[in-house]
Amino acid sequence: MRTRTWARWATCALAISICVPAFADHKKSLADCTSFDQTDKSDDTVEFTVKNSCSVPLDCSLSWRVVCAPDSKKRRNVHASSSKFSLTTGTEETKKASAAICGDDPWTIDSVEWSCAPNKD
Repeated sequence: MRTRTWARWATCALAISICVPAFADHKKSLADCTSFDQTDKSDDTVEFTVKNSCSVPLDCSLSWRVVCAPDSKKRRNVHASSSKFSLTTGTEETKKASAAICGDDPWTIDSVEWSCAPNKD
């Protein structure tokens, strides 16, 4: 008799553990529906693209640095850039980082950071 009760309880517990997560309210995070891509467009230009496939509009920011002559103590020069923009559902925004400002000096583009948050309006 006790074995039957235990088996019924175990069967119910197993069924609940399988079914409840299927009905739970799983909220999608912004990381699941936003994406970032970086593409070299020419010898001195990099293109950054942020895409929104979320069901809500987003406010986003993107920042980067162009460092001219990064290994030189005298000619090294840093040019920081940033941009803020809004993305509606299903849209994308593209920004270009150009090292043309460095002339013939070697360069790097670093400190690339982006973030998005739901639009508060």
